[in-house]
Amino acid sequence: MAPLAAALTDAAEKVRACSTCGALDTMDPCALCSAHERDDGIICVVAEVGDVWALERAGAFKGRYHVLGGVLSALDGVRPEDLRFAKLLERASAGGVREVILALAATVDGQTTAHYLAERLAPLGIIVSRLSHGVPVGGELDLLDDGTLFAALQSRRPS
Repeated sequence: MAPLAAALTDAAEKVRACSTCGALDTMDPCALCSAHERDDGIICVVAEVGDVWALERAGAFKGRYHVLGGVLSALDGVRPEDLRFAKLLERASAGGVREVILALAATVDGQTTAHYLAERLAPLGIIVSRLSHGVPVGGELDLLDDGTLFAALQSRRPS
């Protein structure tokens, strides 16, 4: 037990939120923000740190991240000032950003947050996009819920 307790204490002392993107790391700025090969012109906005890790596992995104620290929620009392919106707007308006990808959950709160951010980012004249929603790879249509099928039909594209 002692090695585990020591490791947890060490992690608690060293791991910090990145002052740029909000991801967790032992250095500030974090390894993702410090990586020179990443595209500074694209920011992917996520709700939580775990979303960064999921996107990194997929290996398809090579831009920068921005962790909001949650999503807007009237029921839970989460307001815009409770999240890292101001820092995102600051980063997006600093110049050089071509696109902001809103990678938020397809929930009411996630979509409310995406809509709120899209409205705030619109005056900056940069592209604001969202992740596609719909049928997962290997998904059977008859097993999907109505909301997923609706989203899939709405976000269809030419093949």
